[in-house]
Amino acid sequence: MILTHIGGPTVLVEVDGWRLLTDPTFDPAGGRYAFAWRASTAKLTGPALAVDELPPIDAVLLSHDHHADNLDVAGRSLLASAGTVVTTVSGSRRLGGSAVGLAPGASTVLAGRGARPDLTVTATPARHGPPLSRPIAGDVIGFAVRVGPASAVALWITGDTVLYRPLREVAASLAVDVALVHVGGVRFGLTGPVRYTMTGRDAVSLIGTLRPRVAVPVHYEGWSHFADGPAGLDTALAAAPADVRQRVRRVELGVPTPID
Repeated sequence: MILTHIGGPTVLVEVDGWRLLTDPTFDPAGGRYAFAWRASTAKLTGPALAVDELPPIDAVLLSHDHHADNLDVAGRSLLASAGTVVTTVSGSRRLGGSAVGLAPGASTVLAGRGARPDLTVTATPARHGPPLSRPIAGDVIGFAVRVGPASAVALWITGDTVLYRPLREVAASLAVDVALVHVGGVRFGLTGPVRYTMTGRDAVSLIGTLRPRVAVPVHYEGWSHFADGPAGLDTALAAAPADVRQRVRRVELGVPTPID
């Protein structure tokens, strides 16, 4: 597997002849984007690659379509050229039904051709905020990707989520090779201490339960709403058990990185 972290949640994943793209965000730095409850965020850094520098994309795994730090204007423009888009059920409706919509626990099969194996993509639970926040924060899913007939998960993407019981239960039940863990500890001034994604400390706890071969933190830099951010992740990893630290790999932005 080769990972190219483009920025934020956006990762180009090359695995067994497939090119997958997660949560496309390709707008330049400097924009401000509105969320619910009049909250907003500013994009501080641009993508490490532009849309026209990407290879052909076989499938986009879109954890949710309604927040610009997961799907921005430039990212939205490339969806039509991707072979398949997999997202939430509500997101599929908003995208005009052109995407495959999955509820947690449901799966879709991406059919391979020739020597390229089928991929089975299963939606995993995610909650983008505290209890009862779903009507405001909207639906989000993660993705467990299996290659061919394998029962083990080649790639798990948490999506934007807090650490809560269903996420822990999934982590305890999966055998995962590589995990993309969304971190950042998102907060907004309007809602005070309430967090909408995992902090570095939460990520350490989740990785300790999951025990993947490799865990790659993403979506903790480049936006103003990351209250925990790189510093919080660094602090949490410094205090983490050695068994967790040795599983974590930071991927340099824009550099295709084999995850051996």
